[in-house]
Amino acid sequence: MNNTEVVVIGAGQAGLSSAYHLRRTGYEPGHDFVVLDHSPGPGGAWQFRWPSLTYGKVHGMHALPGMELTGADPARPSSEVITEYFDTYERTFDLRVRRPVDVHAVRKGEDGRLLVETSAGTWATRALINATGTWDRPFWPRYPGQETFRGRQLHTAQYPGPEEFAGQRVVVVGGGASGTQHLMEIAPYAAGTTWVTRRPPVFREGPFTEDVGREAVALVEERVRQGLPPKSVVSVTGLPLNDAIRQALADGVLDRQPMFDRITPQGVAWNDGRHVDADVILWATGFRASIDHLAPLKLREPGGGIRVEGTRAVADPRIHLVGYG
Repeated sequence: MNNTEVVVIGAGQAGLSSAYHLRRTGYEPGHDFVVLDHSPGPGGAWQFRWPSLTYGKVHGMHALPGMELTGADPARPSSEVITEYFDTYERTFDLRVRRPVDVHAVRKGEDGRLLVETSAGTWATRALINATGTWDRPFWPRYPGQETFRGRQLHTAQYPGPEEFAGQRVVVVGGGASGTQHLMEIAPYAAGTTWVTRRPPVFREGPFTEDVGREAVALVEERVRQGLPPKSVVSVTGLPLNDAIRQALADGVLDRQPMFDRITPQGVAWNDGRHVDADVILWATGFRASIDHLAPLKLREPGGGIRVEGTRAVADPRIHLVGYG
């Protein structure tokens, strides 16, 4: 049994930021707190992003506290740029991240402590910072006939880059930033693309300023305070209407169709009789909070989310959810 004051789960942006502030408060890494990360190396979810997502295409990333990311080549893959940045950050502030460590469950222990059960043993802690993000929980919607489709289905989390879709007919599902990026990349290679979304996309004029970001985060956090599952920031900000998006709209690449009603062996179909043949269905349908390991604590509200005040879980104030919502 390992004893500590704080366990931080996750070494992405939220986890590293939390560790930095613990360090500044006087907590000693490896003794007073420990950061557990299941990934093989630094970089959080960024290390798994596809090579064609260059740093210049990223829709903004806040710097980690205490160290700016400067001089990055916008043509380099974001997976390389941000992984190097996180790696330097961990070493600069001596955060001593333990990896790879899989967290299986968090339970109530004795003497007011929480027990964090992992692949590397159990930690008894007085407080827990959960910073696990969403990358490990890709959301796959279910539609009638899905299991009959003879082509390939994959999620954004598995996206390999556009070249793999050369000569294929691709249906992209999802109205977020990933969906539009996939379409714009795939269209020059594919035999044809079809874009379907549940709701008509909303495009936002003007730059994504800090004020716009704060307003969006406030709307998302309001759901969390009500005990509802968090929604994506894009769902409240809309999609940025930049030059690339304008060109894709003009070229017909972003010709949105309403959501299909069922999947057939050959493609997708609507109840009005329309059918689109497809070789690939690419689900750009987002992610859900990766919090299954917290299930033994019974933190979820009837609405399906964890009610949070600030970062503290209302049902158990020993637990902070950073980056949740």
